[in-house]
Amino acid sequence: MDSAVGRSIVAVEIAVQDAAGARVAREAGADRVEVCGALAATGGLTPSLGTIEQVVAVGLPVHVLVRPRAGGFQHDADELALMAADVRHAVRAGAAGVVVGVLDARGDVDRDAVARLRDAADGRDVTFHRALDVVPDRLAALRTLADLGVRRVLTSGGAARTILGLAELAAMVREETGVEIMAGGGLRSQDVAPLLVAGVDAVHLSASVERDDRGPAGPGGGAGAAYLVTDPERVRAVVSAAHT
Repeated sequence: MDSAVGRSIVAVEIAVQDAAGARVAREAGADRVEVCGALAATGGLTPSLGTIEQVVAVGLPVHVLVRPRAGGFQHDADELALMAADVRHAVRAGAAGVVVGVLDARGDVDRDAVARLRDAADGRDVTFHRALDVVPDRLAALRTLADLGVRRVLTSGGAARTILGLAELAAMVREETGVEIMAGGGLRSQDVAPLLVAGVDAVHLSASVERDDRGPAGPGGGAGAAYLVTDPERVRAVVSAAHT
């Protein structure tokens, strides 16, 4: 709360897949972007190095999703080595932070894996993504992540949509671990006001709409499907709600 002017302000992070989306986010007033690939099909995977470099050049703080494949969040040695390498590449490309999530065989935070990725980030912000929403005890996980030096978590409070996880999000805020709570998952502009009351530090959304691909189809397929682009009006609506 900004007591001098009586306003509650939370940061707005937009998930984007390309430089065009980052420019839309910047011009609509977002505070930072998370860059990822295959957002619609998988919920997000590690983007290419070229994509990271282009998005960084837009000028907003960029947080890079590092997730090597779709599916669950338990990763073997090869995948962890790849993730650590991708974290280092993202940092060298100018990322302000990385977004990761690794669980152990019990479904809890994998302390050793997260510590390895934190170290690879070389002091940049580390966000633990919505893998948190499937752990059995999110409050205990939050304390573990605080011990590991994780800067923030992205969570819906374990619910299908952020607004439905409001009570859990408020409980996470009350833990006062020092880890920022960023609410995300099916977020709409009308959800921001109750999230402000709950005390979250940031909100996250893709603010995307589908655009039809009407190009000619070839034997390899790929044409005729929709793809996602960042919608400036959706970004502006959330920014207006979050920055009031």
